[in-house]
Amino acid sequence: MDQLDEDQAQDIVSIPLAGKSSIADFMVIASGRSTRQVASMAQKLGEMVKKAGHGPVRLEGLPAADWVLIDAGDVVVHLFRPEVRSFYNLERMWAFGDAPPVSGLASGTA
Repeated sequence: MDQLDEDQAQDIVSIPLAGKSSIADFMVIASGRSTRQVASMAQKLGEMVKKAGHGPVRLEGLPAADWVLIDAGDVVVHLFRPEVRSFYNLERMWAFGDAPPVSGLASGTA
């Protein structure tokens, strides 16, 4: 999350998944202002996780960079362009209705 903050990611959210899913312990969701920023953040974060010794990282969606998934084992990171994030609204889905709409994005588009 510190790296995403340093890279000027927007609306960074961490969702605990323990007890909700076996895919990971946490899901982190953040937005970038453009496909270029999303791709840059994803590549930098993937390299950082690998250098920290957490094993290989899977990156999905990098060529288009509208939505990039970073699978780092116990933590899954979703990086979006704002319009795509608003459309899928993962925060609400994974929080099972507990999460408010993403700030700064149009509501009612999920």
